[in-house]
Amino acid sequence: MLRNQCSTSSGIGVPHGPVHAVKGWLFAGRHTLTGVLVAVGGSGSKHHSAYYRLFAAARWSLDTLGLALFHLIVPLLESGPVPLTLDDTLARKHGLKVFGAGMHHDPLASSRNYSVTSWGHSWVVLAVRVQLPCIPGRFFSLPILFRLYLNQKAAARWRMAYRTRPELAVELLERLCKSCPERHFHAYADSAYGGQSVLAHLPANCDLTSRLPLDARLYAPPPEHRPGTRGRPRKRGERLPSPQQMLEQQQARRLTLQLYGRQDKVRLVEAVAHWYSVPQRPLKVVAVELLTGGRPVQAFYSTAADEPAEQVLGGYAGRWSIEESFQGSKSHLGFEEPQGWSRQAVRRTAPLAMLLYSLTVLWFALEGHALYEPPLRPWYRHKVRPSFADMLTTLRYACLRAAISANPQDKQGRQNLLLLLPGSLKAAA
Repeated sequence: MLRNQCSTSSGIGVPHGPVHAVKGWLFAGRHTLTGVLVAVGGSGSKHHSAYYRLFAAARWSLDTLGLALFHLIVPLLESGPVPLTLDDTLARKHGLKVFGAGMHHDPLASSRNYSVTSWGHSWVVLAVRVQLPCIPGRFFSLPILFRLYLNQKAAARWRMAYRTRPELAVELLERLCKSCPERHFHAYADSAYGGQSVLAHLPANCDLTSRLPLDARLYAPPPEHRPGTRGRPRKRGERLPSPQQMLEQQQARRLTLQLYGRQDKVRLVEAVAHWYSVPQRPLKVVAVELLTGGRPVQAFYSTAADEPAEQVLGGYAGRWSIEESFQGSKSHLGFEEPQGWSRQAVRRTAPLAMLLYSLTVLWFALEGHALYEPPLRPWYRHKVRPSFADMLTTLRYACLRAAISANPQDKQGRQNLLLLLPGSLKAAA
């Protein structure tokens, strides 16, 4: 798949320009459009402005590209609901004229007692979570759909309607779920996307697992309305204990669970209840106290009311894989580096880094794992699984090997080598 893109001028149904951009992005030292052109040795027969117009003015849909990527991921999915991960991330920027930039919470610079904001873009990202056959026991969240969040000041400055992150998240879920109505999906998100604004507007073929406040007001199902009874039908039944009260008042189970890559001893209680915010939907509520690890008491819910408590906790713990996707896209693929100013360029350029993250992991699962050779590091013997950096190195090696082994009479193969090798050496330097 990606190897063909690196070795020839054709790709997955995309024109020559985007394929050239993909090659340059893999080998660029700095991931701006100028850096991409330098990595591939210039634009060839095309004027350099054609590559800028590809992102700023060309007629193509980033959503369509993401949905096409989803269909490539489908063979790696197990039977049952498709697990999704939903979250947002900050891309720091400079300059007051960059479209959509504003002040956003910076989780890396903030602490529990002190909140820091940074200037940049806030992206809401929907990813598909998979386990690769070649790397058992590890989750990967592969980003496919994106929305740029504008805070209220930025929306007013650019004369656009303000939309919250949960509203953008619902739009992403609807876009994916409507494109595959025959599939059932299950999204995992933190508390920012677990409230009424998302829970009450879920697509019919999508479930949600998220955090629940410890003092959440829970109720039994409403009693059946009897004909002839005066007054409107009740929306809620009797008041039930909150998650905190459940742990204090009910008999809890003690288990040892594999969470976040380690074994933790926990005591938990579970119940099926209706949340005050969305009384029409039954939820599996799980309140858990970790007896090891030092983390506080937490509560979770799942709209799949028949799901076991262990599956609720394990599924939510797998949400952490999207943080690894963010880190890999920023550290190795330059998610924060594009310097476009215009509306379309901003909305298209940065997500390309995350799409390339997904394509790289997908390529490694299908082909690249056969080429991977663990580096010899006697001082680092406990590493047994390849990281994303290893996957990217293997992909670059495959691109260069395909160009080097090309037929001497193949002018395109020699041209690919001359284009990719200098960029690769510069990136290594």
